[in-house]
This record gives sequence, C-alpha cells and structure tokens, in this order.
Amino acid sequence: MTVADENGKQAQRKAAMAVLAHSDAAEIARRLEPIAVPAYENLREPENGLVMLRGRIGGDGAPFNLGEATVSRAAVRLATGEVGFGYTLGRDRQKAQMIALCDALVQSNEFSGAVEANVLTPLRAAMASERDRKAAETAATRVDFYTMVRGEG
Repeated sequence: MTVADENGKQAQRKAAMAVLAHSDAAEIARRLEPIAVPAYENLREPENGLVMLRGRIGGDGAPFNLGEATVSRAAVRLATGEVGFGYTLGRDRQKAQMIALCDALVQSNEFSGAVEANVLTPLRAAMASERDRKAAETAATRVDFYTMVRGEG
C-alpha cells in the first residue's frame, strides 16, 4: 500500500468517525441492520471513563485543566483481522461498540462500500438536513439593524 493510499484510508476513517460520533446510537444500529456483519471479537469491552479537558486563555496562553468529561470506548477485531476503535462522549457503551465495529468495517475492502452506502451517507444527509433546518430556523429570527440619519445639525 502506498503512502497516498494510506493517507486516503486515514482520511476516510476520520470522516467516518466524525459522522458516527455525532449520530444517534439507535440510528447507527438501524443503518447497520441490512449489512451482513462478519464475526468479530471485543478487544476492549465497551466501558465508561473520564477524560481531562484542557483549555488555554486566549488560545495561546498557558494550558490549564478545564474539567472532566465522561466518555465511552470500545475496540473490536473482525474475523478478517481489521481492528476498529470507538469513542463517544457520554455513557453510551453500545454506541461506542457500534462505532468501533463501523471503524473496522470501513477498513475492510469487502464491507467499506456497504458501510459508506448504508450507514455513513444517510447519516451525513440527515446531519446536513438538520443543520439546514436549524439555520433556517435561526435566520427566521434575524433582525437587521440600521442607522437612520436624523435631520438635525
């Protein structure tokens, strides 16, 4: 595999993780149903934990600990050898496992097309539709202010 192919695969995984992390667990499960998911094993059972969030004043100041966030994570390996990892904010272990499964399937030559067509593309479309709906809702409440020049002196 060439460096360009490897970079393309990494970009594909990154895009898939962005969509899956922002999607609803029930919707991911519903989209995975038509795919004949191969056998897999849990490398890391789904679990909940905490991560420390770091911040900076003004974007370039000294880093400081902002607080903690709850996350769920999982790792799976397909029978064909692909390993997938799943992380999500919150305490949804099932979602973390489905994200890990999708990550492994995206890496598989046999299943990547099916995951893209049945899971990722519809979820992207739903996210874009929701974003457009919120933008239209916000635009409807927009107030345009302008300054009138008074006739005095």
